[in-house]
Amino acid sequence: MLKEVPVQQAVGMRLAHDLTQIIPGQFKGRLFKKGHLITESDIPKLLDIGKEHIYTLELGEQDLHEDDAARRMAEALIDESLLMSEPHEGKVSIQSPVLGVAKIAKDVVDQVNRLGEIALATIHHNKAVAVGGKLAATRVIPLVVSKQKVELVEQIAQQYKRTYGCAPISVSPLPVRRIGLLTTGSEVYNGRIKDKFGPAVKAKLEALGSVVAEQRFVPDDRELIVKEIKGLVAEGYDMILVTGGMSVDPDDRTPGAIAAAGADIVSYGTPMLPGSMLLAGYIGHTPIVGLPGCVMHDPYTSFDVLLPRLLLGERIDKEDIVALGYGGLL
Repeated sequence: MLKEVPVQQAVGMRLAHDLTQIIPGQFKGRLFKKGHLITESDIPKLLDIGKEHIYTLELGEQDLHEDDAARRMAEALIDESLLMSEPHEGKVSIQSPVLGVAKIAKDVVDQVNRLGEIALATIHHNKAVAVGGKLAATRVIPLVVSKQKVELVEQIAQQYKRTYGCAPISVSPLPVRRIGLLTTGSEVYNGRIKDKFGPAVKAKLEALGSVVAEQRFVPDDRELIVKEIKGLVAEGYDMILVTGGMSVDPDDRTPGAIAAAGADIVSYGTPMLPGSMLLAGYIGHTPIVGLPGCVMHDPYTSFDVLLPRLLLGERIDKEDIVALGYGGLL
């Protein structure tokens, strides 16, 4: 039960919930924490944030305070290795302890959010996440929520763990991969223009903890491209990236050369923009990806979507390419 008390009569009482202060353009945060014992000196501060009354709280046996409920939900849903913030205004944030790839069970997220009065927000499944990056947050909408509702969340999470052997929210750490990069194009090979693909690709890989171990250059000659691809494969690199020459222009030899080098082509073309001309395939177990020109200048393309999974060693199939279309207009 909530009891409303005039703020001038609240000295000696404890707050039932966090109180937030907002100073436009300067600060938004907790002024007083749940359970704070109100003193005489607190009265002006409470009045400054528009609180002429405060609430004391008496919970029933089947009630949970917003902070306790948010904490319990987070504990149930996450892998034990993940980082969890202290409850604040009915919210608990979940962060990654490592550079990795988010593994989010969307069906669990949907089930939780159908319950009402509680919320679970996450980043997308298979999205790369930095050390300390946010993965998810649990939130309780009212100040008090039914204990039964939180227990339902715990049951949903437990059932998922029994079925799949992992938590609905987890992170797969990204290993360090050594990548072979082949840059095609007579204009770059002959020094007429500066290579811009290499720096862009290296930056993307380094941001995910991997490295370009070797970069080779080759003119627009199919036989030479095939030779260099086979040479990079022979070096044992974890992935081969081929840049340039990915359009339908007659002078662009790269797609045909990748196939001629023995690649099993999963897809040449994706339903995502930018990045529709990307080629994905495998030579044995080694991924080989033909990168379209947009990778040089667009911050996020189909390559950025697939790259975290490729670095994990997950095999990309045709259905993964098909799935890029939904939400794929960037």
